[in-house]
Amino acid sequence: MSEQPVQAIILAAGEGRRLTPLTNRRPKPMIPVANKPLLEYIVEAVATAGVEHLTLVVGYNQERIRNHFADGEEWGVTITYVEQATQLGTGHAVLQAESAVDGPFVVLNGDRIVEPASIERVAAAVRDDTHPVVTTTTVETPREYGVITGDGETVRNIEEKPEGPVETNQINAGIYGFSPAFFETIRTTHTNGELTLTAALNEHAREHGGIGRLTYTGQWLDVSNLWDLLRVNAGLIETEVTSHSEDGATHEQETVADDIVVADSVRVGPNVTIGGNTAVGRNVTIEANAVVENAIIFPDTVIGAGAVIRDAVIASNVRIGPNVTVDGPAKTMVVEDTVHRDIELGGVVGDNTTIGAGATLTTGAVVGDDVDTDPGVTIDSRIAAGTTVRRG
Repeated sequence: MSEQPVQAIILAAGEGRRLTPLTNRRPKPMIPVANKPLLEYIVEAVATAGVEHLTLVVGYNQERIRNHFADGEEWGVTITYVEQATQLGTGHAVLQAESAVDGPFVVLNGDRIVEPASIERVAAAVRDDTHPVVTTTTVETPREYGVITGDGETVRNIEEKPEGPVETNQINAGIYGFSPAFFETIRTTHTNGELTLTAALNEHAREHGGIGRLTYTGQWLDVSNLWDLLRVNAGLIETEVTSHSEDGATHEQETVADDIVVADSVRVGPNVTIGGNTAVGRNVTIEANAVVENAIIFPDTVIGAGAVIRDAVIASNVRIGPNVTVDGPAKTMVVEDTVHRDIELGGVVGDNTTIGAGATLTTGAVVGDDVDTDPGVTIDSRIAAGTTVRRG
């Protein structure tokens, strides 16, 4: 049994290209859900699990992460930063943290929200010299993750996003436990492309007959695509309303659901409806008669009078004009040749964009950063950053 305290490595270097335009100015782990960055939930979970020393592997737009978390004192932990300058895979990312780790450690993804209790279980396993260890969970769409082959308490293989038949819904849940010796396993794993952590685990399994397995239980929230943000946001929202109105509006003039989160310095006009599963960031203005439901509104944005925003993500410093509609029925969406059916996503609007009065965004519209649209336009596709959209 190891006497050394267990440390944590959190992988937060990636860009998150499937989440553009929201990741054009921020790394994926810093996208806010329920008014906090994704990464903050992971840091809080690790701290709650009793792990006091964290190493964050950062890269793309890393200053956003460093400035937010600093030395970790606010969360009761000590944070060390290491850089993965080029994203060459999760195994390569873990190797960058080798110099910061001097004992058993857990590895987590910086964009996957997990329960502290499961981190504790993995930490206890490696503290007791059970390593490497992998957590597994059950999902409805295993083909989108690393599918597990194994039995009982042993994992024999992890196949990332398999193309052939899938006979199990058991996947890699993304919490790992290792001893420092595993750095050498990663280093000596040969791959033709990115050096992934799962490739190193499969190499170990072939040589040693398997990998230790812990079954994950509890809340497990993964963000892969834009619409996942709304699902994760809904899963995290507390049933408490903190609404601050500076324009004289009262709660008698508003319809406000219980399951929302509203940050400080939000101005809400009369006869506004804020529906369930909605997060409203700091310094947002929602003008009279607007409706906002199942939405994430980033800080410093204005929702114009009479606008209807449903199933949508609106980034920072956006101006949504009066009587704009962002809504639409569920539809099939294709991302990187993968077909996703019955997706409810009214629209996504990038930073610093202005949507003209009376415009309509419908069913999966994605508008990039710094876009300016004429009044009355209809958008039902992806609009590139910096575009001016003219009516007709």
